[in-house]
Parts: sequence; structure tokens; C-alpha cells
Amino acid sequence: MMRKSLGVLAATGLLATIAAVPTAAQDSRVVTIPDGEPIKLGMMFVTSGANAALGEDQAIGVEVAKEDRGELLGHEIELVLQDSLCTVEGGALAAQALASDPDIIGVVGPTCSGAVDGGAQIITEAGLTHISGSATSPPLTFADRDARFDGFLRTAWNDAFQGAVVADFVVNDLGLTKVATIHDGSIYAESLVNVFADELEARGGEITLATAVNDGQTDMVQVLTNVAESEPELLYFPIFIDEGGFIVDQVADVAGMEDVVLFSSDGVFSPKFIDAAGPNAEGMYISASNFDLLADTYPAMLERYLEVGNVDQPLATFHGHTYDAANIIFNAVEEVGVVGDDGSLTIDLGLLRSAIFATTDHPGVTGTLSCTESGDCGASIIGIYQVGPETVEDGVFPPQLVK
Repeated sequence: MMRKSLGVLAATGLLATIAAVPTAAQDSRVVTIPDGEPIKLGMMFVTSGANAALGEDQAIGVEVAKEDRGELLGHEIELVLQDSLCTVEGGALAAQALASDPDIIGVVGPTCSGAVDGGAQIITEAGLTHISGSATSPPLTFADRDARFDGFLRTAWNDAFQGAVVADFVVNDLGLTKVATIHDGSIYAESLVNVFADELEARGGEITLATAVNDGQTDMVQVLTNVAESEPELLYFPIFIDEGGFIVDQVADVAGMEDVVLFSSDGVFSPKFIDAAGPNAEGMYISASNFDLLADTYPAMLERYLEVGNVDQPLATFHGHTYDAANIIFNAVEEVGVVGDDGSLTIDLGLLRSAIFATTDHPGVTGTLSCTESGDCGASIIGIYQVGPETVEDGVFPPQLVK
């Protein structure tokens, strides 16, 4: 997933960040950890603003992985968190902060595809490798992707799959063919909408209107009026919590939207969205991780998640994916780390990257994971949920899984 740039961050700050990027990849960078000192794993998650629940969900997943592992090759694990803001600029700043720490050995994250886009070159050229549990935009793992993504992988699914699943459900399960779409200009939303549109049309469907909202937009009446005038049967808007909440909250104010089915995706899969959307969310559909199809180790991991996070239900959908991302890095450290006679641990980050990309048949809680040369490691496990009164009125989350 990815959110559009805030667009108001001082340009000088971003240029300074980019200027600080090394001019050549440092694949042979070596980190030596003295006896008694911890292994430092970086994290890049959104931890502020309306989408903070998405990042908190993932941070808890990594914390559970850390506690389950205990230590690596005789060293404790220390987590270092940077707020990547779910923006391009935030990804660059968070990446620079982690890349400038000589003791960081790898990174889990970012939460959002835009933050990956902003920080990938910095992470890659620092010799580090990062695995996102949630950045789903297809271009991030294209076979011919730019070299700045050489250090990037993901344990989340690729939205080329999610878009097809949603289109198939709309046409074959709901029996609807006329659809309007809304994106927010982000890599995540625009890519997913485009995949969905292609898949819908391949199944005989029609896009009645393809439109967009702005990051931070609160008044959705005009865009919903435009949607209504196109006479769709369904509105698909795979965006984020705030803007998605405003759309659903205001849909009842627009004539012609009374019978239009609402459908969104993983960027709004959070109790925070239900709170923002209000009672109009009842009946809408959301695509996200199919928790029923995860590995048989997931229920135990979920119990630990609830305990460690001090929460009574999942905050979002990708905690299992970040748990798996952290464990893939931990396994690679155990494979390539060299323990010295003095108790020190030496990790060649180039060898670590190679070991991570060579991951095969990892027994993750989200499935059996193997990584491709372009960084796709995730199992394709999309479920379709429908929001019912128990979720809107009583806060039960996740909503009912319908497929």
C-alpha cells in the first residue's frame, strides 16, 4: 500500500536527504557487533497521523517476532523505529536516518509503497536490505525494476493479484458490471485501480467513471456527485483511512448513491476506518488478508500479537506479513553471521542480501514463502470481507469474511 506525498515538506530538506545518498552501492559493507551488544534491526512504519494504526499493527508483528526469537547468535535484538509517514518524503527521511546508523543490519518496512519509492535508493546504496510486509504496488517488484530497488523485497501480496480477485468477486459473485473508481494519486491506489479496471473489462465489465481525490481532502460531495451521474452499480475506492472515511460518511448526502455498492481494500482495513466512516459503512466490502487461509501457526502468533500489543483485536491486516519479514531477516543473519572467538558477530551485508533473496520455502504464518529475483516473497491470500452491524455498532473486527 502507498499514500501520496504530502507535497508540503520543505524541498530543501528532501534535496538534502537525496544529496546524502552514497554515490555507489556498498554491497560489501560489514557490520561487526561486539560481545554483549545487540543486533539492530530497523523498522520504517507510519506511526503518526490518520494511518498510524497501519504502522502500529506492523510494529507489533515485528516485536512478536523479536520476542519469539529471543536472540540471534548470542546477541539480543534491538528494534529501531522510524516514522515513514506513508509518504515519499517520509520514506526518504526515515531511510536516511536508518542508513546513517552504522550498526543497522537490515530493515522491515516501509508500510506504504510511496515510502518505498522515496527511500529505496538510500537503503539499497547503503548496502542494506529492506522487506516490506505491506507495500503491494506492482511496479516495486517488476522484473525490469530500477536498480534502486535492488535491496527491496516484500512479504505482502502483489496487487496484480488483488485487483484480479476484486474484479472477479464483483462480476461473478455480486453480478455487477458497471463500476466507478476513485484513487488518491498514490502509487498504491492508482496501480490497484488500473489493475482492477483491466480485470473488470476482461470480464465484460465497464468503468463508468475513473476519478480521484486529493490527499487531505475532506469534502467528497462533488466527487460523489460525479460518480452518481455516471450511474455505476458499484464504487471501488482502494485508498486510505481518512479519505475513505469521508467518502463513506458523506455518501448518504448524495442523490443517486443510495443503491451503489461500496468496495475498498487493505488501506482501510482497520477499526479506525470503521470509526471514521460511521454507520454508512454497513454493507460495504473490503479486500484484505484472508485470515482463514493463513498457516496453522497464525492463531498462536495472533494470541501473542494481542498480548504484546495490549489490544483485543487486530489493528489492521499486515501484522503476520511483517512477522514473516522479520523472521526471514533473522534466518539470513543466522546463515551468514560469523561469531568470533571474542564473542563478536560479523555480518557481511552483501551476503545477507543474497541470503534473503535466496529464501525458499520459509514456513511463515502467512504461508510458505519463497522469494523471486525481483523481491516478491508473499503468498497470495486475499479475502473479501463485508461490514455488518456487529462491526459498525459493536466494534467487532475483523468484519465477516464472505469469500
